[in-house]
Amino acid sequence: MSKVKRLPRSVYEPELARLQAELVNLQEWVRSEGARVVVVFEGRDAAGKGSTIKRVTEYLNPRVARIVALPVPTDRERTQWYFQRYVEHLPAAGEIVLFDRSWYNRAGVERVMGFCSKQEYTRFLHQCPIFERLLVEDGLLLRKYWFSVSDAEQERRFRSRLADPMRRWKLSPMDMESITRWEDYSRAKDEMFVHTDIPEAPWYVVESEDKRRARINMIAHLLSSIPYRTVEPPDLALPERPPPKGYERPPRDMQTYVPDHSASLL
Repeated sequence: MSKVKRLPRSVYEPELARLQAELVNLQEWVRSEGARVVVVFEGRDAAGKGSTIKRVTEYLNPRVARIVALPVPTDRERTQWYFQRYVEHLPAAGEIVLFDRSWYNRAGVERVMGFCSKQEYTRFLHQCPIFERLLVEDGLLLRKYWFSVSDAEQERRFRSRLADPMRRWKLSPMDMESITRWEDYSRAKDEMFVHTDIPEAPWYVVESEDKRRARINMIAHLLSSIPYRTVEPPDLALPERPPPKGYERPPRDMQTYVPDHSASLL
């Protein structure tokens, strides 16, 4: 894949701000209409899913829009129906749920790393389209995004994280495995698409060689795919502050204040 030219910041930032304002409009429509929205973010490690989710939720109300990033299943959860632990995180009326990885773990990392049996994997490929059709039939707005990145760009991002103490935590032994198992993950993704790219819940591929373009493209597509409208906010006016009634603030020495660290910087 040829090197993608990075979207200039002068173009990226104003458009991102415009799209984020529209996401706020979408949020208010979801809350007003009692809609239920599920957005699935999948893709290779370091493909840009997390940074895109941050931009999506930056100005949204966390009581309306929440991120679900589940840890490794517990021993109890391993004995449940596979989709069971995801079902409890699905939205109620007026909510948006963004899955930072989802039930598709079974078709990706679990399949490639041998964390599930062949029978469990085959059962997933059979049940997943049924599960998603049930969600859509029940009225959920389900959107699925696959973030696509080249092997060279993935490795560059990994090396960048290794050298950055603020982002090194993002790397795990599983990430290192993804480099040596690139083709295995590619085959797993292709087979997953064959079975789960269904008309009721299609996959949308986001080219992510340039993270700025990926964020803009994904958010713009999400907004275009949902028939929301602008909900007029209620008229609000600040009331006049009533006159004081004799309240006196307690002396400062009666409370424990945070030290003024900022003063030491001047």
